[in-house]
Amino acid sequence: MHIFLIFIFGLCFGSFLNCFIYRLHEKKTILGRSFCPSCHKQIAWYDNIPLVSFILLKGKCRHCKRKISWQYPAVELATAVLFVLIYINAQFSITNAQSISNIQYPISNIILFARNLIFICALIIIFIYDLRWQLILDKITLPAMAVALGLNLCLGMGWLNLLIAAGVGGGFFLAQYLISRGRWIGGGDISLGILMGIILGWPQILTALFLAYVSGAIIGAGLLAARKKQWSSQIPFGTFLSAATIVTLLWGNKILEWYLNLIF
Repeated sequence: MHIFLIFIFGLCFGSFLNCFIYRLHEKKTILGRSFCPSCHKQIAWYDNIPLVSFILLKGKCRHCKRKISWQYPAVELATAVLFVLIYINAQFSITNAQSISNIQYPISNIILFARNLIFICALIIIFIYDLRWQLILDKITLPAMAVALGLNLCLGMGWLNLLIAAGVGGGFFLAQYLISRGRWIGGGDISLGILMGIILGWPQILTALFLAYVSGAIIGAGLLAARKKQWSSQIPFGTFLSAATIVTLLWGNKILEWYLNLIF
């Protein structure tokens, strides 16, 4: 039941993230009723049920019959699944008691669960925004850095650990930016590298960078082989970095342990 409720909560929050991403790009206020991006008609509540409404409407607006982007159900479902995985990883100790006073939450697990939810939401926004418009916005990464730093310090991560990880993440991309004079990567990648370091700490930042470059190389080679991209084409690398950060956030310790055992 807890997993089901968190899944539903994730669907609803995924719907909010879709709205936030669209309005952020269009420079519109987040306040106000949802509307169709094509005909701008307000969406009724029964047409705004996450995932369900998309299926019932067969992926089309009720008013103008324009197709609804697959981004909307995909983000809703992905957010719900990730919320469930975060909940499982947090390892809550919950009894079947009927009274809230009998539910035993270790306080560190509550902070860990809330922290990871916030991290996931920020990374999803970065993933989608870079995928669609090839931009990593400082207005997302900079506030996320401040929040990540505060939450990780509350969980007992050391200043030095976070400073080293942020320096490695940001410095890695800063060096590429300076060497290429901005041709290889943009300034947003530097900010994202710092954010990754603050989120993951040392040495998990190395795991995330490794996963991002391996996955980027594999998918890039596949696109070249399928002639979907050319050698001169730009690839939104922020999508690989944010996805690798999510994977490392969930399974970084196991991946690092597997890799070290493989070597030694």
